[in-house]
Amino acid sequence: MALHIEDYALVGDGRSAALIGRDGSVDWLCWPRFDASACFAALLGTPEHGHWRIGPAGPARTTRCYRDGTLVLETTHETEAGAVRVVDYMPVEDGTHLVRLVEGVRGAVPMRMDLVVRFDYGSAVPWVSRNENDDLRAIAGPNKLVLRTKAPLKGIGHTTVSEFVVEAGRSLAFVLSYGLSHEEDPAPIEPRKVLAATTDYWRAWSLRCQGGTPWDAALKRSLLTLKALIYRPTGGIVAAPTTSLPEQIGGVRNWDYRFCWLRDSTFTLLALMDAGYIEEARAWRDWLTRAVAGSPEQAHILYGIAGERLLPEIELDWLPGYENSRPVRIGNAASQQFQLDVYGELFDALFQAHQRGMQADESGVRVGRALLEHLERAWREPDEGIWEVRGGRKHFVHSKVMAWVAFDRAVRFAEERRDGGMPGDEAVIARWRAARDEVHREVCEKGFDRDLNSFVQYYGAKDLDASLLLMAHMGFLPQDDPRVVGTVEAIGRDLMRDGFILRYDTHDQATDGLPAGEGAFLPCSFWYADNLIGLGRREEARALIDRLLAVCNDVGLLAEEYDPALRRQVGNFPQAFSHVALVNTLLNFSRASGPAKERGGDPDAEGNTGERPVLYPQAARGAPAS
Repeated sequence: MALHIEDYALVGDGRSAALIGRDGSVDWLCWPRFDASACFAALLGTPEHGHWRIGPAGPARTTRCYRDGTLVLETTHETEAGAVRVVDYMPVEDGTHLVRLVEGVRGAVPMRMDLVVRFDYGSAVPWVSRNENDDLRAIAGPNKLVLRTKAPLKGIGHTTVSEFVVEAGRSLAFVLSYGLSHEEDPAPIEPRKVLAATTDYWRAWSLRCQGGTPWDAALKRSLLTLKALIYRPTGGIVAAPTTSLPEQIGGVRNWDYRFCWLRDSTFTLLALMDAGYIEEARAWRDWLTRAVAGSPEQAHILYGIAGERLLPEIELDWLPGYENSRPVRIGNAASQQFQLDVYGELFDALFQAHQRGMQADESGVRVGRALLEHLERAWREPDEGIWEVRGGRKHFVHSKVMAWVAFDRAVRFAEERRDGGMPGDEAVIARWRAARDEVHREVCEKGFDRDLNSFVQYYGAKDLDASLLLMAHMGFLPQDDPRVVGTVEAIGRDLMRDGFILRYDTHDQATDGLPAGEGAFLPCSFWYADNLIGLGRREEARALIDRLLAVCNDVGLLAEEYDPALRRQVGNFPQAFSHVALVNTLLNFSRASGPAKERGGDPDAEGNTGERPVLYPQAARGAPAS
């Protein structure tokens, strides 16, 4: 059985990523891309579905850490015979190798390696042979893995085993490389030389972090994690490198998150830019504009890492699921849902990028105008909402607020860029302004419940929703507006469980169409902390921040959700949105004008937001992302 979710660490190369357990087992790896089929899928099944373990042959006490400022993982095993360190990393150059260096620290430690390769998510047993250099080669269909090592290897059943002893001061390298079966084997590498280059790469990147918070170590680790989830060739950011890790142990809320969600766009951009990573933010902005290009009616809520739109959802019935949490899904049917909030996210991201000196190109401007023309008709329709419910469409308040955001940012952009940034005559701008005001009036009339003194999940409901915590951050209403204050208080009272904020009450199956039960969605608790900061309740905010940081595992990683009752992380791991929320909240707490204030602007009148100066003029230079 797989370890607890928080017992895993991540190594990656900007194209794929591996999850390595505290016990030294690689239980999840998709090659050659985040969304490719897994060659190690024990995370969602059993060891027979593919894993690669290197560890002591007997009992051991284990500690681990990342090398400071890197994604190089060091795991130290203490045994009666001595101590040994395993160094794991993926070189960032070509997305081909996973390297594992075994180093003797003290004494002489008996070790064992077990390699079980199963392509196609644990379903395909490869043909294993040796090449002319005596390297181990595993092939099935189009996929090939090559293992290079000086350690002795033998086959036991369908497992490749190595038993060896590592003495103090000695080391042994294992290099696993991916290639296509019809091509030559991947070229060998020099593990030590590549380790130095990989360490230097990550440290140089992390040194660019602009922190200044009381929690800079956590800030930097979250940014490194976010960087690891960026698909380097396109700039797209996967929500997580995993699929089907359950939101409730044993439950059915198991989704594939190896794709890029538009709902994360603006907060992701702000987290990157405000921490000093302008090139990555620009690459993400450019990915967004390419992904949504096309017919406005066909805009999706999520896309593949290269902008793919066909992401059919299927179930892998041969995998029992993480701790028997079925079904195991690949693909995501939510890609076909209608969600109004994506229009607001897209326009806000483009507007925030413009405010920071990223000039919009002409094709992006034309795409934006076409999307707005569609939104003028579509905003009145019900949708599936930010949480991608499967219980039918409703008039979700957050969705309407985000439609308002789209019109608001378009108006502000046009008013500030009369030189052609958003071409359109006064009549068009006036139409957008009128639509913005109409949406605002309707939300305030139909989305606010006077008895609850709170905005509600959807028109006519009595239910709350944590997405309502974003209203002030979007600039829809000021943070100190009584309706916003009442909403924050209601959510803190009714959606708080054991110190964490739920997305919404899942017991109403009419809303999301699924059985009840899930953990606390971690970004919601960070949003609640942001509101506490905005309301001047800083001590409460700091206590919540510390509580959230305590949820991070021993190497600083967060899943999508946390189960306070079980005291376990749940959901896909590590989750980009959780780390983005962490970064933004730490910056909100530590800076006079953090991401929340920057995003919402300074409201000077209900339904309208003030202007801000252009920030980060260096962003206009167009340097490539590293």
